[in-house]
Amino acid sequence: MDDEVNVTYITFDGHVEVQKYRYVYFVVMFTLYIIIICWNSTIVYLIVIHENLHEPMYIFIAALLINSILYSTTIYPKLLIDFLSEEQITTFPRCLFQSAVYYTLTTSEFLLLSAMAYDRYVSICKPLQYPTIMRKTTVKVFLFTAWFVPVCELGVSVVLYMNVKICPISLKGLYCNTSIYKLQCVPSVALSIYGVFVLLNIVLLPMLFILFTYIRILIVTYRRFKTTRTKALQTCLPHLLVVINFSGFIVYDVIVVRLESDIPKLVRLILTVQIIVYHPLLNPFIYGLKMRLISKHLKHLWLQVESLVLIQFLKVTK
Repeated sequence: MDDEVNVTYITFDGHVEVQKYRYVYFVVMFTLYIIIICWNSTIVYLIVIHENLHEPMYIFIAALLINSILYSTTIYPKLLIDFLSEEQITTFPRCLFQSAVYYTLTTSEFLLLSAMAYDRYVSICKPLQYPTIMRKTTVKVFLFTAWFVPVCELGVSVVLYMNVKICPISLKGLYCNTSIYKLQCVPSVALSIYGVFVLLNIVLLPMLFILFTYIRILIVTYRRFKTTRTKALQTCLPHLLVVINFSGFIVYDVIVVRLESDIPKLVRLILTVQIIVYHPLLNPFIYGLKMRLISKHLKHLWLQVESLVLIQFLKVTK
């Protein structure tokens, strides 16, 4: 009986006519994956090589974009393999690993966004104390916390799942997310309680902190001159856009798992693809175009690339 209950393989049931459009799916998603990697890596590269971008705000942006690269790499390779496979399956340990990495990076992003919100708060509300507060040591502590705490807390979830018996069931999605909770033959009370703890600790609390910092920023900037207020809010706008965008995707991720049986398969596919495409693409787009210094370096890099291409073209045509 135990062998029948502890089923190893899990089927992904979120694909729509994958046998018919497998090559279309593969080409589109592979192209998007390459764009995500190149786009995010370019911004990170610019931040690394330019000394005037070695400030806390830009360091946090680089960390956020590295998260986007890792986030995409957690999902896309397996997804591309599934498109070309006869069966879209995985084993429970691999599914558990993918889900753990996925949510580790997700919760890490909330902590990084909190660190960025604090950086903007100190910069705008306490400008004279900024060099003292946001030192290199402080930045390192924020980065370490943003990556280490989620690893520890999600690691506990993995340990709890290792002792759970799973039943033969398919996941109504394209990859492993919170839907693995429904793989349990008997829902674990310990997992449910710990899941709520993690949700409150590394999602809700960071969101409340971000909300608090921006309320303080709005109060302080409202009392200043219009030009100062406009400049301050412009530096906060990209961060706010990312926070709103990311929060929306997290809410969707939770709701879809709860209501997956009530959502048509095609609609669920479209919404799921939006999560794995829009977020890692929007981050570099928002920061690359809205942050003045990054945008300036991007334009300079683009001119250099154009010049090299033109030189090579002229050499070939001679």
